[in-house]
Amino acid sequence: MIPGIHSAAPELKSAAPHDLPDAFDEFMQSFESFKEANDERLRQIEKKTNADVLTAEKVDRIAKALDEQKRAIDGLELKKARPALGGPRGLASEHKEAFDAYLRSGDDRMIRGIDTKAMSIGSGQDGGYLVPEETEAEIGKRLAALSPIRSIASVRQVSLAVLKKPFSITGPAVGWVAETASRPQTNTATLAELSFPTMELYAMPAATAALLDDAVVDLDQWIAGEVEAAFAEQEGAAFVTGNGTNKPRGFLDYDKVAEGSWAWTKIGYVATGVSADWPEDDPSDVLIDTIYALKAGYRQNASWVMNRKTQAAIRKLKDADGNYLWQPPAGPGQRAMLMGFPLVEAEDMPDIGVNATPVAFGDFARGYLVVDRAGVRVLRDPYSAKPYVLFYTTKRVGGGVQDFDAIKLLKFGTS
Repeated sequence: MIPGIHSAAPELKSAAPHDLPDAFDEFMQSFESFKEANDERLRQIEKKTNADVLTAEKVDRIAKALDEQKRAIDGLELKKARPALGGPRGLASEHKEAFDAYLRSGDDRMIRGIDTKAMSIGSGQDGGYLVPEETEAEIGKRLAALSPIRSIASVRQVSLAVLKKPFSITGPAVGWVAETASRPQTNTATLAELSFPTMELYAMPAATAALLDDAVVDLDQWIAGEVEAAFAEQEGAAFVTGNGTNKPRGFLDYDKVAEGSWAWTKIGYVATGVSADWPEDDPSDVLIDTIYALKAGYRQNASWVMNRKTQAAIRKLKDADGNYLWQPPAGPGQRAMLMGFPLVEAEDMPDIGVNATPVAFGDFARGYLVVDRAGVRVLRDPYSAKPYVLFYTTKRVGGGVQDFDAIKLLKFGTS
């Protein structure tokens, strides 16, 4: 049995929220075991070129357990933050009461009047009714916790279908002059426009009659809880690899060029120099090069973005002084660190492969913009899946790169 890894690890997924400290302690013990096993693997490589098969398998086994434990800790954090389904209903707003009546019985008389007073374009005939503001805020809060790119990007709420953002290509002309010298007229800035259209994202949770009849269950919270994972999964993929057709455009969909040839509208990359692999000598150097490909003004708020497989590969690397590049989170709810910068797990990032770009580094708050159109709509459908009632829930989301100098990639290729 591997030290720090025992049969309790899988049980963390169903542990109660108050077990979070124990789960984190076990994670840290597993990391110490990982370092010991990996150090042994590296010593074997130094002595006889290749590591013992059993040692390599042990390292991989512990690394996999680390990923499972981290996933369990993240789940416990989310469960801890999730509100209960029940609660007192006396404090409900007029909109909340009307929305609850619509969800439970299909009675839309009250909510139709509220939507009309709010000058909403929503109606039972053309797309459902707006959820209460509290529910929309709750969905947005949970998406920020679940959707990795949203958690580090800029998020802007709009009321129109498209956000158009002007930016300066050249900037105004400036210069130094003496106190009494004439001030020649400067050239005006050359402006262009970025467009961020919002696309429809939907989920369709189903409810039983017993759930709808249960007066203790808060259906607003139930809707938020049911759609959060579906929304987060779909938008998370789009923010990374989306092609911009009926979905946001992901930052990996833009043209990529070597950092020396970088130009606006393109994402710069640093190459490892080896196809589908790290450099044999000092692999940490390419990570350092990636860090310093980013301008100083962006580095102070920068994050790494990669999936778990790539993180597992980096977890084995050391710097020239023998220190591990990857460091575990300082506490529950915090992120692992890589070379002093937080690491964000995005499972939609590609795996290491020929000419792949599985690692991104940058200030995503300045580099990537998520656009939310105000309003989440729900359409009650009691007919399509009898005896269940479906709730067709939609929101409109857009996204794209807004500063092409703020994100850099690491390419596993020769050029």
